Formats: sequence, structure tokens, C-alpha cells
Amino acid sequence: MRNVSSRTRPGARQLAAMVSGIALAAGLLAGPVGAQELAAAPVRPAAAVAGAKVGASQSDTHEYKLSNGLRLIVKEDHRAPTVAHMVWYRAGSIDEHNGTTGVAHMLEHMMFKGTKNVGPGEFSRRVAAMGGRENAMTTRDFTMYYQQIEKSHLGDVMKLEADRMANLQLTDKEFKPEMNVVKEERRMRIDDSARSTVYEQMLAVLFNAAPYRNPTIGWPGDLDTMTVQDAQDWYHAWYTPNNVTVIVAGDVNPDEALRLAERTYGKLKPHALPRRYAQEEPKQIGVKRIWVKAPAENPYVVLAYKVPALRDVEKDVDPYALEVLSAVLDGYDNARLSSQLVKGEKRIADDVNAGYDGLNRGPSIFIMDGTPADGHTTAEIEQALRAQIDRIAKEGVTDAELKRVKAQVVAGQIYKRDSVFGQGMEIGMTEMSGLSWRSIDRQLEKIKAVTSAQIQQVAKTYFSEDNLVVATLLPQPIDPNKPARKPVPGMREEGGLR
Repeated sequence: MRNVSSRTRPGARQLAAMVSGIALAAGLLAGPVGAQELAAAPVRPAAAVAGAKVGASQSDTHEYKLSNGLRLIVKEDHRAPTVAHMVWYRAGSIDEHNGTTGVAHMLEHMMFKGTKNVGPGEFSRRVAAMGGRENAMTTRDFTMYYQQIEKSHLGDVMKLEADRMANLQLTDKEFKPEMNVVKEERRMRIDDSARSTVYEQMLAVLFNAAPYRNPTIGWPGDLDTMTVQDAQDWYHAWYTPNNVTVIVAGDVNPDEALRLAERTYGKLKPHALPRRYAQEEPKQIGVKRIWVKAPAENPYVVLAYKVPALRDVEKDVDPYALEVLSAVLDGYDNARLSSQLVKGEKRIADDVNAGYDGLNRGPSIFIMDGTPADGHTTAEIEQALRAQIDRIAKEGVTDAELKRVKAQVVAGQIYKRDSVFGQGMEIGMTEMSGLSWRSIDRQLEKIKAVTSAQIQQVAKTYFSEDNLVVATLLPQPIDPNKPARKPVPGMREEGGLR
């Protein structure tokens, strides 16, 4: 992405979302983010002819497949004359190899540097001239480019995206300055953030084999040695219509959207995708602990447990129970962690959080974190967080807690679908992970059906020391003379990188 999120103090709920995607839909309760293996996307029903309708489970959502393999999903919402247009490439840092970390994100930056027909920066200027907004994001699981425009400009942005999907020009002249932008992003968002540094180091220890151990923005050494050819190779490998899902949400006629897509994207030629390698994470044996030294005012501790991801919407049970467990701990203002550790006479923490994201292409984790209050330690925070899980493993949760959490589910779903952009994100993130948009409502039903006994069972099953990594921040003195970093040209305030 051309910018990294400005959040410099991510909590556990946001951290869990960062493993698989962006925090816009952090976990099942806030919006499905998808789930599937590292291997190629599951086989879907192919259309017999170009533009044939593949099927739809909702009257306002329509799916098509072009003859070149590109999938088009149209979500109608006629409340306002605007359209969100999104191009989703199922290629993120999970597909990178050692030595090239950060290349997916770097190419995302380079996608704005022009084609034969559209010069550097011209893409953004044209969208702005339409009165629209646009940006992109790179995650561990996908790369996405979007525009939100007045509905009459849909064909214009499709033409622009189709052009750079096939005709991107990559040169050293544009690559080297942009790499400096990316390096500065890394320094501002990770290196200068104690919590982000802890989180990055924690992931590197948590996973032995899974590519999620690498930061999406890339390791500094890989950024230093990356060349324009590396970006070119990535582009030619993954940027092909048969690896793309285009989502159009808003005031649009599905037949018209299909006609425009065939006129623009339909002209592009597909090619075979590289093999995707499924790297099984070896079983952890014993707790892992790391201590990270970084300039900071306060100590901080993160607990990360390896837990199952959602792979089968109908058959799986534990992922839904884990999501509800995270909400019981930290899903509303007076949830257990806040009420028992931050508020009241026994206050030991300034803040505590819990989060789980079971929808992603790779492995999932359950995270809890906290900052001790004055006079208390990270060891006390760790003990208290583990005690909360132990209590639920022994006693379960109350009917009142379940009722409150399930009300939050419904409210969150209504809020999320209030914008055409949110609707497009919900569909796209689900699709990129290998699940179908048709399962979104079913996932909601499954969460609403979770029982106290199921929550108690996952608390007993997955929260052992053999499944745990603890990362502790050891605060170092902050240099009072160090000037604050300022965003450099090329960094934006929107978009996201996880």
C-alpha cells in the first residue's frame, strides 16, 4: 500500500487481524475476512461461456466469470448514485519467498507509476478529476486496488485498471525513489513503534515455516537488495485476469457492469499461475518467550496462541466459539478484561485486549495483550490474562454475556453494510481467503448459535503452554532530541498494509 496504517499502538484485536488481512474486518464478528489453505484457490463452478452467470444466493448479488478466468461480483445498492470498484489479486506476502519479502507491497506502489497510455501519477489524477477517491492495500493474503466514484464513471475506472493489469511499465527511474518511500514507511510504522516492533518479532518466533512469519512490508535487508526485476517478475507471475476478482458495489445495473467488464477486462489474456506451496507449521513443543528492547514509555506484553482457522463453514465449530470467546473477553465496553483488569479496585492494567481472526489463507492465532498500570508488571498482566482463560475453561460464560455478544454481532453486521465500500470489502475479503460470499450470512448464523459449552471447550483445548508465545517489551530510554518523522511524498493517509 502506498501508506501503512497510522495506528502505531495496535491492540490484540487489531494484531490478530494483521496476521491475515486488514483491520477493517477484524475477526468474524466485525466481518468475515476469509479462510483457506496456502494452495491454489478451491475450484469453483466455471461458466460455460464468457460472462455466464455462475450463481447467486442473494437477489442483490450477482456473480459472473469471463472467458479469461476473471470473476466479477456485482452487489446492488441503489441508495446513492455512487459505486465502489475493487480489483482483488489473490497474491500477497504469503506467496513471497525468502529474499524477496516486501515485493508484493512494492509492486502495489509501482502500479501507480504508469503504462504506455497513462503516465506516472496520471491514474490518480484522472480518478480525482472524476470526483472520486482511490487507493490500494497489500496484505498477507491479497493485494487490492479500489476507486469510489459517481456511477457514470464505472467504465472509465475499469479501463484504467485493465490497462495497468496488462501494460504496467517498470523502470529503475521510478523504482528507486519509490523504494525510498517504502523504506521510510517501514521506519515510521514499525521501526519507530515499540508495539509494532514487538509484534513483528513475535510473529517471526511464533511461526517456524508459515510465511506469516515475515512482515508484509518486508525485512530491511530484502528491501535493500530488491531490484526492479523482482517487481517485474512478481507482476508477470500473479497479475493476470485468472487470478483476479473484480467487485462492483453500489448503484449499478449488473448487466451493464458485465458489459463494461467484458469490454475492458475481457480483452486481456490469461496465463498459468505459479505453483502455490502449502507449508505446514510444525507442532510447537513448549512455550516460547522473547524480550524486545525498544524506546518506549511503558512495558507491554503480548500472548499469542496457535488456534484453528475456519476451513469449512458448516462442519467447523471451534473457530466460531473462539471468535465469541474473544468478544466475551474484549467485545464491548464492560467486557471481562476491561471490567476486571482495568477498572475497579483491583486495577492492574492501563489497557488490555483480546482478538481472534479465524478467516485467512494461512494459520490463525488468538492474541491477548496489555500494558501494566503503575506499580504493576508485565508478569502480573500475563498471569491475569491466563487466569481469565482458565476461569472460562472451568466455569464457561453466562447467558447474559452470550446475549450481549450476539446482539453485538447483529449490530456490527448492520453497521458494516451501511456503505457500498464496506459491502465490497466484506465480499472481497471472504473471497480472497477461499470462502464464498454466499457463506457470509451463514457464518453469522453459526456465530449466533455458539453455546457456553462450546466456548468452555475451546478454552480448555487450545490455551496450553505448548501452544503459547509470549513477547515482552523492555522499554528503553527515548531520545528527547530525536526529531519526529514526517510522512514523505508518496505516503497516503488511506489504504492499509497488514
